Amino acid sequence: MFPASSSPLTITQMAVLLKQTVEENFGTVQVQGEISECKVHSSGHVYLTLKDEKSVLSAVIWSGARGRAGATPQVGQSVVATGRLTIYAGQSRYQLVIERITLAGVGALLQQLEERKKRLAAEGLFDAARKKPLPFLPARIGVITSPTGAVIRDILHRLADRFPVHVLLWPVAVQGEGAAAHIAAAIRGFSALHASGKNPTYTPDVIIVARGGGSVEDLLPFSDEAVVRAVAACPVPLISAVGHETDTTLIDYVADVRAPTPTAAAEMAVPVRDDLWAALQTLERRQQQSTRQFFKQKEEKISFLARLLGDPSRMLEPLMQRVDDKTAQLHTAMKRHTQTHTQNLQRLQQLLQSLGPPRVLERGYSVVWHDGKLASSVDALEGAREATLQFHDGRRGVVFSSNKRL
Repeated sequence: MFPASSSPLTITQMAVLLKQTVEENFGTVQVQGEISECKVHSSGHVYLTLKDEKSVLSAVIWSGARGRAGATPQVGQSVVATGRLTIYAGQSRYQLVIERITLAGVGALLQQLEERKKRLAAEGLFDAARKKPLPFLPARIGVITSPTGAVIRDILHRLADRFPVHVLLWPVAVQGEGAAAHIAAAIRGFSALHASGKNPTYTPDVIIVARGGGSVEDLLPFSDEAVVRAVAACPVPLISAVGHETDTTLIDYVADVRAPTPTAAAEMAVPVRDDLWAALQTLERRQQQSTRQFFKQKEEKISFLARLLGDPSRMLEPLMQRVDDKTAQLHTAMKRHTQTHTQNLQRLQQLLQSLGPPRVLERGYSVVWHDGKLASSVDALEGAREATLQFHDGRRGVVFSSNKRL
């Protein structure tokens, strides 16, 4: 109660009394509302207007408290403001002096996700160097999503249109309690199959994690830290396809490729079969054209060289003439060589004949034989009484009248 007074109060006195009453009766309070106005004064003070469905409340963050107040206020944010109620005497308006401000509802979730994103990014989980390329033509595609609903139907339909492949569905809950654990377990399950290598039939070459659009709360499982770490550790290339194009979850940052929609993920996973067939036919035509062009160029080159060479027989005529000349010269040389050697042999034969025993005997010489042996010296006739003389025309026996050496 205000103290009784016989004299009227001034406006300032009334404002001061109200300020004291409010500050004494209200300690620290928490107020939740939406920021409808937000102005930063040149002094550094921040002036806010908070509202709910029926009422508004003026608030201020002094420049000295801005650094420790928490979230940076923005128009449209739902916040929880903690501070002291007071009266601004200059306008007799009550206001909240904010000491702490935090986001509420979706804003709080977004703030929490932003802090988680920064922490995981600092670990390097979102680095581009970690991204794995998608296989050009996977034989098997693993899909982690709800087994019912439009998402799996859209993926299967798009794959069938482009390039039918074997699809391995790992059914999971995509929202609500336990959904994050199911999704992380599915990713780890496909990773384990790939690591073991024991059953290639159930090992995907690429994985799609997908769900349709939804609110921030609905998409929370795909920003769960366990899911992000499972994707980071996955050895299989992974495509995230969560929500619509404007929706962003933390799995989009760690995935190897982010698709704006589940249908787009199917398009990224496989090429169009008809396009491949057309490309193969184009390559075949180019190869045939290249082969024909190659042989045509070789034929033209051979024809050009043949024209340069002219008639081969004409080139051989001088060579053949030279061969004939050399052959005649060889015959002549061989004939002269043969004649010379023949004459030399004849002279040697005549010489041998002239030096042979018969020719020597014809010149008056004779050979002495004694006891069937040739007597080549006087000593060979020592004690001999008779011997045989051989002339060129016969032999004669002789008897020695004396056996003395003369």
